[in-house]
Amino acid sequence: MHQEETLTTKPLITSTQSDRLHVLICVDKSSGKRALFDFLLSTLSKAADHQPAQDNNFNFKHKSGAVDSETWSIFSTTGREFSITIATAPERNNREIHAALFKANVAIILIDAACGIQTQAKWYAYLASSFKIRHLILGVNKMDQVDFDPHIFHGIEQDFHDLCSHLDFASTAIIPTVSLQGNNVLNPSVHTPWYDGLSLIDYLTTIETARITDNRFIFLVQENNPANIRSDRCNGMIANGQITIGDVVRIAASGEIAQVKNIRTLNSDVFEARTNEVITLALDKEVKISCNDVISAAHSPLETTDQFTAVVIWTHAEPGLVSRNYQLILANQQADASITTIKYRLDINTGAHEACQQLKQNDITVCNLALNHPVAFDTYTTLPVLGNFVLVDQYSHATIATGLIMHNLRRAQNVHRQALSICREDRERLNGHKGKVIWLTGLSGSGKSTIANALEKELHSQGKRTYILDGDNMRHGLNKDLGFTNADRVENIRRVAEVAKLMMDAGLIVITAFISPFRAEREMARQLIGKENFVEVYISTPLEVCEQRDPKGLYKKARSGQLPNMTGINSPYEPPEHPSLVINGTNQNISAILRPLLQLVSSLQ
Repeated sequence: MHQEETLTTKPLITSTQSDRLHVLICVDKSSGKRALFDFLLSTLSKAADHQPAQDNNFNFKHKSGAVDSETWSIFSTTGREFSITIATAPERNNREIHAALFKANVAIILIDAACGIQTQAKWYAYLASSFKIRHLILGVNKMDQVDFDPHIFHGIEQDFHDLCSHLDFASTAIIPTVSLQGNNVLNPSVHTPWYDGLSLIDYLTTIETARITDNRFIFLVQENNPANIRSDRCNGMIANGQITIGDVVRIAASGEIAQVKNIRTLNSDVFEARTNEVITLALDKEVKISCNDVISAAHSPLETTDQFTAVVIWTHAEPGLVSRNYQLILANQQADASITTIKYRLDINTGAHEACQQLKQNDITVCNLALNHPVAFDTYTTLPVLGNFVLVDQYSHATIATGLIMHNLRRAQNVHRQALSICREDRERLNGHKGKVIWLTGLSGSGKSTIANALEKELHSQGKRTYILDGDNMRHGLNKDLGFTNADRVENIRRVAEVAKLMMDAGLIVITAFISPFRAEREMARQLIGKENFVEVYISTPLEVCEQRDPKGLYKKARSGQLPNMTGINSPYEPPEHPSLVINGTNQNISAILRPLLQLVSSLQ
């Protein structure tokens, strides 16, 4: 059994700079990260105890994070304050890990000396590089279990250098450790005479903390007036930089400019305010400003965009699909967002860029995204506070991805909507009725096409201008390039929704007959077309009835294994939760079925 290292009372910090170092300790349980964390607390506490009372400048604070996920502990000395986070396994609580990555100056990746650098450790290294963490330390832990063999360490050292050769770090270090005994944690270890580097604590004391060099003033408006209201006051938080009375500021969304007349904190009026302070700005004139606006210095205006390229780290078990709608949260701003292109996925083991059709949990990818309206932004490298975002599922409200903006897509500035003389209202006036979209959804064989055809005949006889968008017909033309994977189904419905919106804009009553199995895509269509224009009709027919009908023989093929991704058999159907109308698809009386449908359409005119 190797002996525990002797604790000395040498000063831990020699720098007089008072700053905070954010440290992230990560990797799997077997590597001993918990032991390292406990040892750091223990040794620093002992060091504090050994110092004379008048020299004891250690203050300890401890706060537990989510259960079984991470623990925060902050302790300070006269020279440097440390904030240490223990990361959980990557399959859980990724949002907390990414929040820690956003703050971290240094990442410590612990590995088991007997196992070497495994895939999970590589994943953390790539993640740290993506988040622009400046310093990376590889702790080769449990060296006592390999008898402090220098050959094993040097082999891992070469693998580490190969891994870091194409990653972006200001400095890297590899340290042989035994966290339970403190070898090379606080002091150099007598068991590793072949290692001439610094101990972990010594290395941490030499690391510079500077990360953000962009000092532009960024103010995130919160709890302010509703949209389209003019005001000379706004509440919020300074996310970056500082503001002084007399400074001229610019509202990103409206482009309006005003001068700061007064600054008030929670307790008093002040002449200036800095990063992270919550304040109220009083301006010299009323401007259009609302909650979720972003304000900057007038001489440093922010760009806005609705399309950009970003590193996207997918954190959820549900796959990420092109064209599916998600909620994007960027600082204090929100927008509907969809992935338009997955450019590549990073192979953690080789560093290669791989093509992929959907995003899986823990994938690190580069994607193009499109939003339903512009947001103020910057690149993550330049201004992290306006360069990082999360994607949230619109139904479960779970955080499903973290994103780091790489660059704007200039097409967003090169494409402009053309103003036309004749509008939708003019066409509706000519037609004598309003344009609407009647969205029929249900299983294959539920009766959607039959009901859609009967409804159009009746409306046509009433002099209404109509058009049916049918699933099979669309796949013979516009959507002939799409299959029946989940990703293709999402894109299929996106295209249909766009076409339906255009036809509705022509003043037509559009009837769609599509399985449209996913709630998320039906909700996307509703948002695109407009809630007041979108009528969701659920054709409720039991699966066994649909199978009995099986007009195209699809269920028979699916049951025999010839047809993968058949909705209701080996691909899910998500019934509407709050449809405008539910129709019993087992009813053979078409007149009885049409009666409530026609009443619904009539009530919308």
